[in-house]
Amino acid sequence: MKKKIEPDIERIIDALDDKYEKIDQDLDDHLEGLLQSKPITYWDYIHTDALLNLQLPRTNFPDENVFIMYHQVTEIFFKMILWEIEQVAHHKNLTATFFASRLDRISRYFDMLTSSFTIMKDGMDLDQYMKFRKTLTPASGFQSAQYRKIEFASTDLINLIDARFRETIDRNTPYEHALEHLYWQAAGKNYQTGKKSYLLYAFEEKYKNEFIAFTKEYNTINLYAKFKSLPEVDRNDPTLRKAMRHYDYTVNVTWVMSHYHTANHYLNNGEEVVEATGGSEWTKYMHPKYQRRIFFPDVWTAEELANWGQDV
Repeated sequence: MKKKIEPDIERIIDALDDKYEKIDQDLDDHLEGLLQSKPITYWDYIHTDALLNLQLPRTNFPDENVFIMYHQVTEIFFKMILWEIEQVAHHKNLTATFFASRLDRISRYFDMLTSSFTIMKDGMDLDQYMKFRKTLTPASGFQSAQYRKIEFASTDLINLIDARFRETIDRNTPYEHALEHLYWQAAGKNYQTGKKSYLLYAFEEKYKNEFIAFTKEYNTINLYAKFKSLPEVDRNDPTLRKAMRHYDYTVNVTWVMSHYHTANHYLNNGEEVVEATGGSEWTKYMHPKYQRRIFFPDVWTAEELANWGQDV
């Protein structure tokens, strides 16, 4: 016996017909496709097999797999953060409530990343790491393009310029020139000779054009720019300002210092200070008191800005 089509089902069919008619599609074709398609499974939806086969260690040291998977998980979190930022940046009717809620999400991701450094610091054998790291040269976590995009999408480009050169950069400066003076250039450039390390050269060879396009896109819609475009009552919203302060400090001090202490654990182990795999001058590149990375200067007092990174 043919099953009777209930009114609720009829409404769904009518809605589907309307949906596909708007894009010049035939509902019958899509229903036929649904009939032929196989049920979704967890492993197909998450692509579990692909994820679990992305680890390709270069040595036989067991802890190299920990190192690889930790960084892969971190990059997934970076992608989540960029997705949250994009929602704010492209929001047409942004409110303080929506802004704060997305910043809280991002901060939770970074809070988790911050606490996760114990996996690296306490979860790998020092002797193993000091051996397999030699095979990673000249690669470096410095070369995370997603992290650079998080910075570009969070604040005006001037706030990412090396502190020594900020007075020479303004909005009329070409992007190409500004990128040459970003704070992280200090990790890969000899400023006396102007020569770039292979670490920096390879990074820019792959991503420079992409970075230029990205910074142009976010020039007026980065998180700081979106904040400054809000009405005064929203800019003074205590919940939003609290969320901005938490995000700013978490990314530019707390998370950075967790990374710093982890690097220090391995590269300054009491015997001799070891150079980073990419050859970067990692202490001055990472520590916030040197580069004073601050995404949202407006939400901090003059005293807080002056003492940024000094008490960690």
